[in-house]
Amino acid sequence: MRAKRLTRTLTCLAVLSLTAAGCGLSGGGSDDGDATAGGCKVDKANVGSSKLTGDVNGTITFQTTNLKKDFGDFFNGVIADFEKAHPGAKVKWIDDPGDNTFTSRTVADAQACTLADVINVNAPTATALTKAGYLLDVGTKDPDAAKPFVPSFWKSGTFKDASGKSIHTVLPWYTGGVVLTYNKDLLKKAGVDPAKPPTSLFGLFADYEKVAKASDGKFYATMANPIWRIPADFDQMGIKVLSDDGKSAVFADDPRTTQWVEWMAKLYKEGAMPKDSLSSSNDPSTLYSQGKVAYGSTNPSFVRFVKQNSPSVYDKTAVGQQPYDALGRASAGAPQYISVAATSKHAPTALSFAEFLTNAENQTAWCKDPAVVIFPTTTESLSDPFFQNATGSDPFSQARKLVADQLKTASTNQTNLSPAVQNAMVSQVQLAMQGKKSAADAVKDAQEKANELLKQAG
Repeated sequence: MRAKRLTRTLTCLAVLSLTAAGCGLSGGGSDDGDATAGGCKVDKANVGSSKLTGDVNGTITFQTTNLKKDFGDFFNGVIADFEKAHPGAKVKWIDDPGDNTFTSRTVADAQACTLADVINVNAPTATALTKAGYLLDVGTKDPDAAKPFVPSFWKSGTFKDASGKSIHTVLPWYTGGVVLTYNKDLLKKAGVDPAKPPTSLFGLFADYEKVAKASDGKFYATMANPIWRIPADFDQMGIKVLSDDGKSAVFADDPRTTQWVEWMAKLYKEGAMPKDSLSSSNDPSTLYSQGKVAYGSTNPSFVRFVKQNSPSVYDKTAVGQQPYDALGRASAGAPQYISVAATSKHAPTALSFAEFLTNAENQTAWCKDPAVVIFPTTTESLSDPFFQNATGSDPFSQARKLVADQLKTASTNQTNLSPAVQNAMVSQVQLAMQGKKSAADAVKDAQEKANELLKQAG
């Protein structure tokens, strides 16, 4: 599970959002017979406002992304336990490699009515698939589905269908939290105290600037491509990105957005970021592991990647609190989710397995694996002594303790942007960073282009 697993920017979702807009769910009730979901014929029980009932039997497919190599024994055990409890059910596990064609293949599967019965998705994918009508409304199909989860994580799993109605089409699974990961030695060379993380994002940028001035091009603070920071930084600062109805962009209305772009342009010019990383899709993983970047990924599981790939840099790595900024509390971002296909031929079995996979017992067991730094989304799991009494000074222990202390009250205020809108914003910031337009013009133009795309998407 690579460090960028949780933050990978997905592509092609706009195609799904636009071509499938207006499909949605139709039909209702719990009687047998045909209805449609995302343009696919399905049983009426899969759609409508009735609770989903039925026997847990039949063969379903369960799709994860790049987990079998490291966690095969765990998930095979979960599947075996489920099948033992339900002798008539069988689960076929598919582990997608999670390469650059993941989203386009997922879209193709959905449009071909062959989407896996139970599938791991992130927020952008869930947004598009929900709008197109391909995911089961689990909040309706099981009115008790919310009970195990931390309320903010359950709330984060609300997405709009084709009519604009907000529905719950996912179960929260695991989250990474948000932390600062940094090379203590490089920070000391730059005159930055590793024991005193900044309390604001612009304070972090000021530390980036110190790194640029001290490094003389021998190492860098972070990567340049703003795609890793938009809209995450805006969310962390409490900058409102979209209007309440999600139909228009409003980030240009906040003067801090222009200040943020000014900082990014200044840092790029002063050498805080590798020049060739402005349009690169690479995250900090490789350069950080080589000791050439001072700040690593904000995903706590990043420390596992560093330990495996560069033990010498791992020994210099520490974890600190990501700036709370205007929020006044930690932001966990949106978790990974488990969804059930509305096109499933064995929806009761698929929903039963999805809930079994994400229950407190199984979430706690997986998150205790010493080879991973991830966190559960159920209230019971977060109360486990493993998370509440974390000790040790190694980066793994630091990350576990820091994030576990946050999650019960952390916000999950992630703004979901289509790749088209995000790319429009990123491209304007890139122009400002290159000195080709002012920060103010870049922000104004980014909002105008975002609004054009949002209007087209309906």
